[in-house]
Amino acid sequence: MTREQKLAWLAWATICLVWGTTYLAIRVALETVPVFLLAGLRWTAAGAVLALFVQATGRRLPGPRAWGSLALLGFLMNVVGNGFVVWAEQHVASGLTAVVIASVPFWSVGIESLLPGGERLRWATLAGLMVGFSGIVVLVLPEISAGGSEGQAFFRGVMALQVACLGWALGTSYTKRHAAKGDALTASAVQMLFSGMMLLGLATVSGEWRALHFSARSLAAMAYLTLAGSTLAYTAYVYAVAHLPISTVSLYAYVNPLIAVVLGSLLLGEAFSVRIAAAAALVLAGIAVVRGVQSSGGSPAAPRRTRA
Repeated sequence: MTREQKLAWLAWATICLVWGTTYLAIRVALETVPVFLLAGLRWTAAGAVLALFVQATGRRLPGPRAWGSLALLGFLMNVVGNGFVVWAEQHVASGLTAVVIASVPFWSVGIESLLPGGERLRWATLAGLMVGFSGIVVLVLPEISAGGSEGQAFFRGVMALQVACLGWALGTSYTKRHAAKGDALTASAVQMLFSGMMLLGLATVSGEWRALHFSARSLAAMAYLTLAGSTLAYTAYVYAVAHLPISTVSLYAYVNPLIAVVLGSLLLGEAFSVRIAAAAALVLAGIAVVRGVQSSGGSPAAPRRTRA
C-alpha cells in the first residue's frame, strides 16, 4: 500500500468519525445558539478559514463569473440542505436525524430520473426506494398516531429533513450538469461564504441576534462544527475521493448514522428502541439496494460535499 493510499484511508476514517459526530454537535450548539445563526456563523467561519488556507497555498479563489453558480449551490446545499437539518434537530433526536438524512440517495435518483439525460429508474431501484421510505414511515407513523404537540413537532422535523434531502439532491444534480470544473477546495470556500451570508441575513431578519449567547458547551460545539465538521472533514473527503474508489468512499453514509445514534444515546440520553432500530435498518437496506443498482449501472461519481 502506497503512502497516498494509507493517507486516503486515514482521510476516509476521518470522514466517518467527524461527520458522524456533527449531528451531536448541532444538538449541543442549539442549546444556546438560534437556528439560522448556528448555521450562518458556522459556514461563514468555515469559508473564511478555507479561503485563507487555499490562498496560503498559492491558489486563487474563483472570480465573479463563477459566483452565480456557487451562490446557487450554497443556497441549495448549505442553506436548504444544512439549514433545515439544524432546524429539524430542535424536534428530532440527533441520531434519528442522521438516519433520515441518509436517505439523500433516494431523492437523488428520483430527481435524476426526471431530468434530461438522467438515468431511468429500474425496478430494483424502485424496490430500494420503497424499502427505504418504509423505514421513514415506521419512524414517523407512531408519532403521528399518538397526536399531541410533541408528535406534531416531530413530524414537522422529519418533513424538514426531507426538504433538506431534496435541496441537497437538487444541488448534486446542478453540480453534475452546470458547475464549473476546477479546484474543489477553492470553489467550496466561496460556496461556504455565500451560504453563510445568506443564513446570517435570515438570522437578522428573524431577530435571532438578540437571543444569541454562548455557553462553554455550545461554543465548543460551534468550534467543532466549523473546524472539524466543515474544514477538516471536507478536505479529507476531497483527498479520499482522489485516491480511493467512489464506491468505497461513499460507505461513510452507512457509518455516520451508526455513530450518531450511539453518541446520541450515550451522551444525550436520546431514546433508542426496537422500532427505531428497525426503521434505521430499513433505511440503510434501501440505500444499499439503490447504491448497488447505481454502481452496476455506471452512475456518475459522488458529488462534492460541504454539508456534514
